[in-house]
Amino acid sequence: MKLKKIAAVVASLVMLTGFAACGSSSQGDAGKSTSSSQTKPAPKPADLTGTWKQTNSESKDTYMEAIVTANSIEINWVKPDQKSLYWKGTFTAPTKAGAYSWTSQGDTETMKTSIMASQDATKKFTYDGKQLTYEQSALGTTTTVRMSKQ
Repeated sequence: MKLKKIAAVVASLVMLTGFAACGSSSQGDAGKSTSSSQTKPAPKPADLTGTWKQTNSESKDTYMEAIVTANSIEINWVKPDQKSLYWKGTFTAPTKAGAYSWTSQGDTETMKTSIMASQDATKKFTYDGKQLTYEQSALGTTTTVRMSKQ
């Protein structure tokens, strides 16, 4: 009879310990998920400043390269031992995270001295989160130029 009482007490203690362990584990997990969601930083606007290189050129040696600064974008045709101006204009940095586009006002005075430069007064640029794109026209053909940051 004593043996049955001791076994019942031990079984009760084991069960209580198991319930207590399960309860503290779930409370700890709930606290973890709350604190991790609070520390997630808000998405920032992309930093487009730097050098960009054309990714869809048909040649390894001839491509377009863009240099983006705080307030300007300059694009050059690049060949071995040669660079020719294609576009020089304004750049307005994004203020929100995600895809972004802007219309650049061309420096037409500078561009008119380059035979390879665009004659457009404005040019639309788009950033999709990975690539910078714009349209380039020459000899009646329009091409979408795709660039990645170097």
